[in-house]
Parts: sequence; structure tokens; C-alpha cells
Amino acid sequence: MPAPSPSKLPLPTVFSEVFLEMMAAERGAAANTLDAYRRDLAAFTSFLASRGRKEHQADSADLRAYLTWLTKRGLAARSQARHLSCLRQYHQFLFSENIRSDDPSLAMDSPRLGQTLPRLLKEAEMERLIEVAQKRTGMSGMRDRALVEMLYATGLRVSELISLPLATVARGQEMLIVRGKGGKERMVPLGGRARQAVADWLNWRQPKASRWLFPGGRRDGPLSRSAVARLLGRLAVAAGIPPSRLSPHVMRHSFASHLLAHGADLRSLQQMLGHADISTTQIYTHVLDDRLKALVGQHHPLAGRSS
Repeated sequence: MPAPSPSKLPLPTVFSEVFLEMMAAERGAAANTLDAYRRDLAAFTSFLASRGRKEHQADSADLRAYLTWLTKRGLAARSQARHLSCLRQYHQFLFSENIRSDDPSLAMDSPRLGQTLPRLLKEAEMERLIEVAQKRTGMSGMRDRALVEMLYATGLRVSELISLPLATVARGQEMLIVRGKGGKERMVPLGGRARQAVADWLNWRQPKASRWLFPGGRRDGPLSRSAVARLLGRLAVAAGIPPSRLSPHVMRHSFASHLLAHGADLRSLQQMLGHADISTTQIYTHVLDDRLKALVGQHHPLAGRSS
């Protein structure tokens, strides 16, 4: 079966819309998550329609056939896992609401995911990037410098950064209150350099222009994620870094890895990144390998002895 184009995907059904409303109201799912789930359910509905079934009538054979279809379309294992996660939660919802008498997703195994190490910049590359940003002038230059300094100083997700209201930093606070995934709030420290960059930006920014720290082009809307990505691409070229190696999430990975390399503990890093599970944070421990080897070499009582 060929993959349906976005324009040919069916409209959300009553069941899927109620499911999405539940995800938003009861679980605090972010707008981007809801959009992804809406697309996944629409694709699943289209697939089932080709098999003469409705979306709430799938059995485990349908689910396995759907995953096989995703594989033939070339979707990576991680993307398939996201689809399956959506379908699991959807079928759990149908079962809990007595729409179905069983949950066919219980028999499904998740696609095997290899551990992918995060892409990041070296500390010297980050320094070059910040130096380039510091040389920019005018109002846009002050904004760009503040964006880069804050991304590297806090490890915020780009969606969290552009959603910061002006009031969060208006008084030069050393701690930011950030609303992350699921509407959960956390405290994130803001270093001196980043606070100064923000203060310089506020001196140029019109105080009443918008309630957002980084206003966008639309009326009373924040700067878009794509605008931040384009900005980083321009700075990367100026810093001699391939633009393909830099993104807002690479800045987040670099923040975490560099912090661990300089002695931060995992629990503190987990809190700053807003990870619900510390196992997510542990992927950054690969940066500790050289430091731990050096530590053993210097301090283990048998390290200096020959066999």
C-alpha cells in the first residue's frame, strides 16, 4: 500500500479527538506531542481503511502489519517506536473507556533501538560560536547573543526558551522558572555572562513590544523555532562550523556534556534538563570516560606498578 500524502489523510475521528483531549487535559501533553499523535492516528486510520477496518477495530495482526508497512516506508526504528507508543496509549484509552473489550497493543514488542549518542560541539567550537555572536551589533545582534548565551548556559529546549515571558528575566534573577514538558515547572540557574547578555538585549528591546522575552514577527507571538534554527545556521558558518552540526538541540546536548565533563552530578543535571527519568540523562555519561580513566590512573594504588 503506498503511503498517503498529508492532504489525503482522513480527518480525526470522534474517538481519536476525545483521546487527544484527554491527553491534553489529564496528562498535560504539549502541543507538538498532540500534533504528532494526531498525524500518527490519521495515518493509522488510513492504513486500517485499506484493510476494511475502522480505527477502533484493529487487532494485533493489524498492528503488526502497520509496523511492517512503516518499515517498508523507510521509517527509522525510533520513529516506529513513537507510532507504537501513540497506538498503545490510544488502545489503553479505548479499553479504559469500555469502547473495546481488549487491548491489542499488549502483544506488541517495541522496535529495537540502538543507543544513539547525542551530537554535540567541542568546548572550543562553542567558544568560537559565542565569540561570533558577541561581535554582532544592533538590536538583532543583541538578541542573537542573548539567545546563544542562554541556550548554552541553561540547556533549555528551544520551545522552552522562546516561550519565556519577559517577566521571567525582567529583574535580573539568577534563577529561571521554566515550564517544561507536561506543564511541569523547574528552576534553572542563569550564569553571569548569560544574565549580562540578556540585560544588554533588554536595553535594546522595546519593553511594551511583546510579553515574550524574544518577540517574533507575528503580532504578540514569540520567536519561532525555525527562526532560532536559521540564526544558529548563520552563526555556525561565521564560526567555521558546518551548519549541519548545529541546532538548538545540539546546544542542549553540549551544555549537558560539558557540564558533566567539569564535575556536575547526574541528579543536578537531570533537574536542570527537566528529565523525568534519570536514565535519559545517563546518555551523557559517555563524556566521562576519559576523565574516569585518568582518575583511576592517578589514584589507584596499583596503577603505577608494572606486572
